Amino acid sequence: MHSFTPSPSSTPSLTPHKASNAAQSRNPVSLRLYKVLGTNFDDEATREALRTLSDLYATPSHGKGKAVQRGGDELDGDDEESRSAAHARRNLRKDMEQKLAEGSRHFLAAFGEVDQSLLEKAGNLRQERQEVEVKKSIVELFLARFALSEEEIEAMTSRDVPLGQRFFGSMDRTERIRDDCRVLMAGEEGPTKAGLEIMSSTLSYLEQGYEKIARWCSYEFRQIGRDAHLEVTPTMREAVRRLRQRQELLTEALSELSQTRQASLLSSFLMALTRGGPSGLPRPIELHAHDPMRYIGDMLAWVHQAIAAEREFFESLFGLKADGRMVGSVRQFDDKSEEEDWIRELMDQAVGKLCVPLKVRVQQTVRSQESSIMSYKISNLLQFYLVTMHRTIGTDAILSKTLQEITEVAYKVFFDAVEALGRSLLRVPLDNSDLSLTPPISIIEHAQVLREIMNVYQSSLIGNEDEEKLISGFEHVLDIMVDPAIEMCTNAAEAKARAVPRWDMSVFVLNCLSYLLVINKQKALQATMNERVILLTDEHYRDIMVDAGLYDIITVCDKWDSSEPLSYIPTVRPQELKLALQKFSVWLSGLEVVQSQRLSRLSVQRLHTMIHQAALERMAEGYKVICDEVRKPENKYEAASTLLGSERPFGQVHLLWQIFGLEEKD
Repeated sequence: MHSFTPSPSSTPSLTPHKASNAAQSRNPVSLRLYKVLGTNFDDEATREALRTLSDLYATPSHGKGKAVQRGGDELDGDDEESRSAAHARRNLRKDMEQKLAEGSRHFLAAFGEVDQSLLEKAGNLRQERQEVEVKKSIVELFLARFALSEEEIEAMTSRDVPLGQRFFGSMDRTERIRDDCRVLMAGEEGPTKAGLEIMSSTLSYLEQGYEKIARWCSYEFRQIGRDAHLEVTPTMREAVRRLRQRQELLTEALSELSQTRQASLLSSFLMALTRGGPSGLPRPIELHAHDPMRYIGDMLAWVHQAIAAEREFFESLFGLKADGRMVGSVRQFDDKSEEEDWIRELMDQAVGKLCVPLKVRVQQTVRSQESSIMSYKISNLLQFYLVTMHRTIGTDAILSKTLQEITEVAYKVFFDAVEALGRSLLRVPLDNSDLSLTPPISIIEHAQVLREIMNVYQSSLIGNEDEEKLISGFEHVLDIMVDPAIEMCTNAAEAKARAVPRWDMSVFVLNCLSYLLVINKQKALQATMNERVILLTDEHYRDIMVDAGLYDIITVCDKWDSSEPLSYIPTVRPQELKLALQKFSVWLSGLEVVQSQRLSRLSVQRLHTMIHQAALERMAEGYKVICDEVRKPENKYEAASTLLGSERPFGQVHLLWQIFGLEEKD
């Protein structure tokens, strides 16, 4: 390859020019030539450029484009090289551009053949890239929806992360993942391997979360059980709500709460009995053991307050809303509510140990009472708290059953006491030397006890009971207290009447019955009193007819069989009849018409008036019978009108009614 460097033969010819004078050295051509000659062409880039130019402008040997063979004639070679160099200097840019254009044409021609296949391949690659991107986004979305993050896994499994919003949020997300996975596995293709793996892993994390909740609840319940002030935090309420999905874990946690609450309530109750409150206030309950009502009332009030606090605590723990129940009203229990079942069971367990010391102390106090009135007060107090507990915790609660048993014992003690009073009353005889008709001291004391018991019963009512309920609630007490008193009055009065004939038994019995009359026993007593009133009315009618001189005459008239004229009968002959009418006229002028001395000994004025008026009515009717019989011609009374009109009331029955101050009956 030939280059355009100067040949050795030309170098000596240039040497004389270097030795020229200063004017020649300033010639531009000389300067340019010197610059070219002084240039270093030993670097690789220059040599590579020169080689490229040599290839581009090689000296032709046969025509254009062929290199000339170096041989004998060296001058001809120099001429060819000079011409080639001159051509290169003139057309370098053009030749380079043509060379580049030719290369580009070759490039385009070569790549034109593969252009279509490259485009197709590029399109395929672009489509594959899009598919990969879609798959990538799907995988990312799938993992975001069906996979837990490290923070969420740590929140559920680590003991260092406390229960809170982060933990519950992780639990909720795990549940949502499982729900979504179930939906996917319910498709036509059935469960997939990925779905099964997701369900398995989330179940493991979920179980660890539930165990973490159970451990936390057990610890918190132990702390709450020892605390006198019960408070439920939102975290605890949410933990219990979630733990209900695992009944066995919830049961285990609640058993811890039940045991600690049992011990705490029992300890608090015994402390209230023996030591009282902080700093001695309130004072110990057992300081009032000498006052049965206060002693038992304080114990029951403490238990009731504890029950209310426990109920409120458990309702808050299980998230039950207040039902708007007024204080003292009946609680409506929902048998289908699982929360209500839990609350009942926990309350039974919490207060179960209180029943034994409460039962022992109350029964001991009840059995030591000698007064039937105090026994009845205690029984009513227990009955009140029994009804209250039925309304608050239901009839099936352990405390309700214990109170039911204690109340039954208290009522049994009371009924035994009043039955003993009745038996002792039956053994009390009447004093034969006492001719008074007032109730004896034993009856008065017995009635006073009955009235006090009735006052206790009245104070225990709430005011909205109907009459039937009022009577039924006190009927048994009246039966065992009033019946022996009535029996004692009648039996003792009959015995005294036999011993003292002049003693007025009927008035005495009526006075006793009137003293014992109570509204709840009115029907039974009224029937007995009516019988006694009828007997006393008959006796009083007979007495006033005897006093008025008409008894024998009316007796004959009532029994007369009309076999002979009435005037022929000795008792009612005109002379005897006239004497009787005179005596009757005198009697009408006396005080016996207005008030009976015998009946004045009745303690109830109403009975006095009623019996006396009934006897006077019968007397007026008897007088009318006598007048009618005397006026009959077949009885052969001469001047019957004159006989009857000789004395008051002159044979005029209506006038007799006016004298008695009564309204004449038709």
